[in-house]
Amino acid sequence: MAVNLLGLDSQGLADFFVEIGEKPFRARQTLRWLHQLRESDFDRMTDLSKTLRERLKQSAVVEFPELITESVAADSTRKWLLSVGGGNAIEAVFIPEASRGTLCISSQVGCALECAFCATGRQGFNRNLSAAEIIGQLWWATRALGEAPRSTRLSDAETAERPISNVVMMGMGEPLANFDNVVRAMHIMLDDHAYGLSRRRVTLSTSGIVPAIDRLRQECPVALAVSLHAPSDALRDVLVPINRKYPLRELLAACRRYLQCAPGEPVPKGAKWQRAGAPRDFVTFEYVMLDGVNDSVAQARELIALTRDVPCKFNLIPFNPFPQSGFSRSPAAQVRAFQEVLIEAGQIATVRRTRGEDIDGACGQLAGLVQDRTRRGRKRAAETPA
Repeated sequence: MAVNLLGLDSQGLADFFVEIGEKPFRARQTLRWLHQLRESDFDRMTDLSKTLRERLKQSAVVEFPELITESVAADSTRKWLLSVGGGNAIEAVFIPEASRGTLCISSQVGCALECAFCATGRQGFNRNLSAAEIIGQLWWATRALGEAPRSTRLSDAETAERPISNVVMMGMGEPLANFDNVVRAMHIMLDDHAYGLSRRRVTLSTSGIVPAIDRLRQECPVALAVSLHAPSDALRDVLVPINRKYPLRELLAACRRYLQCAPGEPVPKGAKWQRAGAPRDFVTFEYVMLDGVNDSVAQARELIALTRDVPCKFNLIPFNPFPQSGFSRSPAAQVRAFQEVLIEAGQIATVRRTRGEDIDGACGQLAGLVQDRTRRGRKRAAETPA
């Protein structure tokens, strides 16, 4: 069976070349062709010998998700619905800003965690994505955006600015429930011979699988975001059911370990200090604002007490509605009041700007209608005359 080279990191590629009787340094060359120049045709990989190219055509492929539809929002957010075979589809979203371009990518088809306020969780879980399908979203978006390659040659000369400066594992699925494939894909993102992103510019968002947070710290520490959404176990058990297995006490202890921060240690002010191993000196706590559920001033004070031992910042997220969600977005005035309590306590608290809402590309909206749109897209294609 042919190996999909798109999903192999540097070590995986080196091992592959050794297996077919080649030198492991070919891995570096191939990474550049695949990810910097986005080349999928082995015949065009001109610094590989003709013999090797023929061998690659016999034993390897370069396959990436196929485009079903592309949507562009009024605010220039772009969303791609991508087929990963077997009637399954995923979504990736690009958010352009003045100082950065952020790509939000998926790690699973659907999600098994069933967070109460998330459309993806309502879809159910189909399967994990392979490393090739995860990195393929970045590969596809890079090409779709018409990005000039990092280098127009295989040297480091003639570099160009890249529209995708940040990647967030915040799309469909729980990344840490697909640990090995996600970590392999992130290694490719970080590799200087591939995308060359810094660990600070790759963020993984988790609902709180504690053992996997500890593994991530050891194997691929990137910026960590935690979907908190409640200041107490009683409420979080309802909103984020994984909390019943890994309650807040265990989750926050894992966050301290990720930063190598001891319980009760004073939280440094400012951003000048740095923990060994962690790419950032804080964990981002994501907190979706649900009207009358978790948005009171009293709950803001509970949140301060809960997280006092964890260096953190808060990202308050306006709820993005979807059919039959059962929740409403907190009024702007209530969000400001909640934010002010956190700021007055010395915390950093920002309110996420909602992007791509008109194309169902905002936080929590991904893939609510993916399967229906996949079937409709294929039906239209079948009905189109040749």
